[in-house]
Amino acid sequence: MQSSFWRLMGYMRNYKLYISLNVLSNILTAVFTVISIPLFVPFLEILFERTELATEAPQSAWSLATASEWFNYQFSQIIINQGKESALVLVCVAILTTFFFKNIFRYFALFFMAPVRNGIIRDVRGQLFDKILNLPLAYFSEERKGDLMSRITADVQEVEQSILNVLEAVFREPLIIAGALTFMIYVSPELTIFVFILMIFTGVVIGGLGRTLKRSSTRVQEKLGSIVSIVEETLGGLRIIKGFNAESYQRDKFNRENNGYRYLLTRLLWRRDLASPLSEFLGIATVAILLWYGSRLVFSREMDAETFLTFIFAFYQVIDPAKSFSKAFNHIQKGIAAMKRVESILDADISIKDAEQPKPKPAFTDKIQFRDVSFAYNSQEGPVLQHINLDIPKGKIVALVGASGAGKSTLVDLLPRFYDLKDGSICIDGTDIRDFKLKELRSLFGIVSQEAILFNDTIYNNIVFGMEQVTPSAVEQAARIAHAHDFIMATENGYQSNIGDRGGKLSGGQRQRLTIARAILKNPPILILDEATSALDSESEQLVQAALEELMKNRTAIVIAHRLSTIQHADEIVVMGEGRIVEQGTHQALLERGGEYRKLVQLQAF
Repeated sequence: MQSSFWRLMGYMRNYKLYISLNVLSNILTAVFTVISIPLFVPFLEILFERTELATEAPQSAWSLATASEWFNYQFSQIIINQGKESALVLVCVAILTTFFFKNIFRYFALFFMAPVRNGIIRDVRGQLFDKILNLPLAYFSEERKGDLMSRITADVQEVEQSILNVLEAVFREPLIIAGALTFMIYVSPELTIFVFILMIFTGVVIGGLGRTLKRSSTRVQEKLGSIVSIVEETLGGLRIIKGFNAESYQRDKFNRENNGYRYLLTRLLWRRDLASPLSEFLGIATVAILLWYGSRLVFSREMDAETFLTFIFAFYQVIDPAKSFSKAFNHIQKGIAAMKRVESILDADISIKDAEQPKPKPAFTDKIQFRDVSFAYNSQEGPVLQHINLDIPKGKIVALVGASGAGKSTLVDLLPRFYDLKDGSICIDGTDIRDFKLKELRSLFGIVSQEAILFNDTIYNNIVFGMEQVTPSAVEQAARIAHAHDFIMATENGYQSNIGDRGGKLSGGQRQRLTIARAILKNPPILILDEATSALDSESEQLVQAALEELMKNRTAIVIAHRLSTIQHADEIVVMGEGRIVEQGTHQALLERGGEYRKLVQLQAF
């Protein structure tokens, strides 16, 4: 808990000026609050006609110790010379002025804290997003997207509402409590004991509630993450849900999580809302005891009535900050639970890193080498690749074929280090790929996958994606080579047309041709084509295949294909099965051998 809280406080270093102004404003708020307490004494003395007039100035020089005597003398002179009504007006103006400055500085404290609170939340969200971009793909295979979205939105907002609200009370309330208690101890140490009893008792009771709130809040945030995951999956799979008449199934699934969230949140709110009335009741109980005990002191003339009433006002100034502390403590427990969920991402291990002393950027002049490569996604599952040895010379087209689950996609995912090897090595021009900087290594590759990955943006920005210093003419040239220019110009705004979420406004073939245009514009020396035409109809496949042939000219290409007709002219075909290379050679040589490849060709011909 402490580490999470102080980690959050560490973000304040970027906002020292605002923090300083906030602290100053809170201190001045507390000062004027404390000053307002004794101002009620002369008001009540005049009202009850109990003012003892001082006709002679104090003999000692003015000092903090004799401030009360000097104030009584000056106030007495006003009453003697101007009358009680004028003195009363003066006291009222002083009280009004004090409360004005108290509230103006209270506003300034909130004013200066607003950019700090929102800035810290921006910083936390920014760090989260950066971390998500840097985490390896293996991390996301174990996490639900909806839950990650919940952490970067709802959990971060909970941190802002629960913990950063507390900062407003940290510098102000202790000063108010200290000032009020000082006055109370000066007036009556016996009565002040009740305040300490209240604070100790409240701390014990509210502390127990706070620990329960922390546990409940963690479960609430996890349940909200599940709800967001279901909504995200539903939006992405609406076509299948409707096609299989699965609305009621998905609705029931959502309602179970939604009702669970309601139940947990209700119990959490019951506990949280108990803190305020409980602390208020404890305060009223103490006030009742004070009224009884203080009245006895007044009746026995051990204390003046106006002093006792001012003591009650001072005690009220203690109760309100004490209640703020009890609320703040509960908010901290809830916010810490949210912060821990955020930290689980921030502290996640980035297993794929740059080498400590990276080699210069690879030029790729010779070949790619797989040397005794074995790989498994985790220790619980069996190996996906086993003892792969393969050379891919520069300028050659190598096709990977085999049944689903043979390890083809895993093999190419290892090249740009989406996953890292445990056994064996992959080298480019004789240098292990782990010795290069990740950014420089990945700049060698252009990737066209089976699913066209596009973003809710313009056609132009989707083609240019991630590239700098690109001219519109270069974008148009890439689109022409990819056979995409004609359909782009047929859209409403041409290259500036928005394609919707995941390119939903375009057909499958059009989306794929945009990804090919993106790869052409990048102009990489090595292409990875992962079943780029398998999800297309025949007409779209012909257009995409023509674009791919243009793309592969004078480049090294690694092609994963289920449709064997598209890779007959590859320089080498590698047949994979159960994570191993079963056979390899040209199309004709493999057919003549009569092995696994020939069986695949005959099955597709059938």
